[in-house]
Amino acid sequence: MPNSRPRPRRGARSGAGAVGRDRLVSRSLQSAEHCLSAQDFGTAYAHYLLVLSLAPELKDDVKETFQYTLFRWAEELDALNRTQDLLGCYEQALELFPDDEVICNSMGEHLFRMGFRDEAAGYFHKAVKLNPDFNDAKENFYRVANWLVERWHFIMLNDTKRNTIYNAAIQDAVCLGSKSVLDIGAGTGILSMFAKKAGAHSVYACELSKTMYELACDVVAANKMEAGIKLLHMKSLDIEIPKHIPERVSLVVTETVDAGLFGEGIVESLIHAWEHLLLQPKTRGENGNCEKYGKVIPASAVLYGMAVECAEIRRHHRVCTKDVAGICLPTNVKFQSPACSSVDTEETVEPYTTEKMSRVPGGYLALTECFEIMTVDFNNLQELKSLATKKSGKIGIPVIKEGILDAIVVWFVLQLDDEHSLSTSPSEETCWEQAVYPVHDLADYWIKSGDQVMMEVSCQDCYLRIQNISVFSSEHEMDVGKDFSKDKDLFSLGSEAELCSALANLQTSKPDAMEQTCILESTEIALLNNNLYHESFKTAMRKVLSSLTPEKLCQAMDTHCQNNEMSCGSGQSNSEESIPEPFYVLDVSEGFSILPIIAGTLGQVKPYSSVEKDQHRITLDLISEANHFPKETLEFWLRHVEDESAVLQRPKSDKLWSIIILDVIEPSGLIQQEIMEKAAISRCLLQSGGKIFPQYVLMFGLLVESQTLVEESAVQGTERTLGLNIAPFINQFQVPIRVFLDLSSLPCIPLSKPVELLRLDLMTPYLNTSNREVKVHICKSGQVTAIPFWYHMYLDDEIRLDTSSEASHWKQAAVVLDNPIQVEMGEELVLSVQHHKSNVSITVKQ
Repeated sequence: MPNSRPRPRRGARSGAGAVGRDRLVSRSLQSAEHCLSAQDFGTAYAHYLLVLSLAPELKDDVKETFQYTLFRWAEELDALNRTQDLLGCYEQALELFPDDEVICNSMGEHLFRMGFRDEAAGYFHKAVKLNPDFNDAKENFYRVANWLVERWHFIMLNDTKRNTIYNAAIQDAVCLGSKSVLDIGAGTGILSMFAKKAGAHSVYACELSKTMYELACDVVAANKMEAGIKLLHMKSLDIEIPKHIPERVSLVVTETVDAGLFGEGIVESLIHAWEHLLLQPKTRGENGNCEKYGKVIPASAVLYGMAVECAEIRRHHRVCTKDVAGICLPTNVKFQSPACSSVDTEETVEPYTTEKMSRVPGGYLALTECFEIMTVDFNNLQELKSLATKKSGKIGIPVIKEGILDAIVVWFVLQLDDEHSLSTSPSEETCWEQAVYPVHDLADYWIKSGDQVMMEVSCQDCYLRIQNISVFSSEHEMDVGKDFSKDKDLFSLGSEAELCSALANLQTSKPDAMEQTCILESTEIALLNNNLYHESFKTAMRKVLSSLTPEKLCQAMDTHCQNNEMSCGSGQSNSEESIPEPFYVLDVSEGFSILPIIAGTLGQVKPYSSVEKDQHRITLDLISEANHFPKETLEFWLRHVEDESAVLQRPKSDKLWSIIILDVIEPSGLIQQEIMEKAAISRCLLQSGGKIFPQYVLMFGLLVESQTLVEESAVQGTERTLGLNIAPFINQFQVPIRVFLDLSSLPCIPLSKPVELLRLDLMTPYLNTSNREVKVHICKSGQVTAIPFWYHMYLDDEIRLDTSSEASHWKQAAVVLDNPIQVEMGEELVLSVQHHKSNVSITVKQ
């Protein structure tokens, strides 16, 4: 801690006032130092505020000590949940040191932990702008940049076809007399600039995101249109005439549509626009100057759908197994992904997920023809108003091909005007993804030609909702719902294991058996479906526990229970002294995990789960009960920990863990933050012979040529944006790493074989290297644009999990190079791999 005391400097002022000020400053500095030595950080912070308000010329002298005091005081406030006081301290600090990158970054970290991701990203970005070499801020910024400027901005701006068609429709409208224009949800301002270039007299653009609004201001100025485009940092719903714009406009342009068309609020914003901001529409057959009438681009949309079989969607949204590594999943527990659960909740949750169906791993099979769901006229106010109140409409679609009904895929055609349209169909080359409505709660998902897929369609809470999906056939009708017959469910089971599981559940079920719906993220459902993952952990845990008890192998829990019953039946007493001390197993995986229950089957084990959500705890208890676990077997670790931020502690004051399970890799494909720090603490908490899982991780990568990754990471010059200068501004927010990739379906050309890039050893840290150079042999000529990477997680030297495997719940990530590198077959390229905290940087050495 810095401890040099600065001396107050006398300014030009003199007299009693200046002398008194200097004495007060000097006493406050002494008091601050005294409080720091006593670790009274709050009082010390108050003294420093007084010093800096009275003597701002001392800023440079006390800056380092002030930072230390602020950070320690902020830690105390955070622990006490005094959020407002904490934020107030940082606001005061930033008023005094507005250009301090360390304080900006620390403020961002606190905001991120509180869940204010947009605001946090802004502070991280400011810190990077202040000091581009500040690694901590760069790593933080890269992780949250997706919230600051969403990645689809880059993809859409690179879509020349989309830009050209919008530009043509806007040009036609302006040429026909629509000279006053409002751009709703302006983003970078590209549609506003199309309107201005077309000759519009007055252009207004509103954008709610502070970051995007500021970016649009820079873009419009760089294109020398700031005098002709008025930018408003607000929602269109808050625009008032004449307060914000002088009069009603003749044209509204917008692209506030998502994959499900309505999800960004286009209906609500256009109802408001027609009522308050637009001129009256031209009536059918009426002639006259378009300047006197109002219209909207896009003019209308048609929504289409198709029923599909898709194994990738199925494994992420439906638990397809009844048995996970010997653990039976009871029928009174229903797992759902957020997309499926939105129907049953009061919250406004997006009722679909999105996929680029042309790139979904394993592809998909169309089970029905494409069918029309609904049309909407954006130039008809009454139709827009009726959308939200209209009752659900029923649709029946004939099945043309047999298969497993996994989802309804939805896309739309956006009719900008009579001549120009954009399609988001999976068969089109488009920047758009499609909306996916996973099918759930059917007794049997197999459908065949001649069946009909039935569904109800509505537009509620500004979302297209497709629900109550069922199948009607000439043999029987299978309805969706909570009341489907358990007998029917039983007869649909195929394997002997599934049948045994169902019988066990029927035997243990009581009339009032508790029903539990458990909402899991799609990656958690994919993990639950990954039997290899759970079997691998089971085998690795058994090996460790066996090595800790060489005199006897671990026995399964049911055998242990039977032995207890036999000893009780024969009248033998089982004294407490004869019960061996259990092995303690701690699972600190992120999210839902049944590994603690699996550990509990391996003998005298005391497993602890670190799940946080109550519904996850209830579900684990029900699974334990269905598998005949004594109630006290599984415990929830966070109930035993006073400070949830310090999860890694001894199981008891005099006990150590036999196994600690850590989450090393995020589902996105990145290394978990602070994982090496967690591993260091974990090593100190293990008994002799105990293990951390995984014990070590190898990171692999290869060189590829992928134009797709390039276009999804940065805007490519001015040609894609029809001559408008946007790229340098939005590319400030590009990040060097793309996450959530499916390498198996990524459009790319491999230019090398996979190579080992890095080793992360959680058990033997001296084997880790923070910097290394890797030679890569080029096996195909081309341009290196990216380096995708993935991991092999070793539970021990023989058991490993591959995060790029077909059944993996993990996605892959890739470093995208700023500039492509031409390589020839037979050459070698040297990669510099650096590991700093949880961030891995990969650069090509020229």
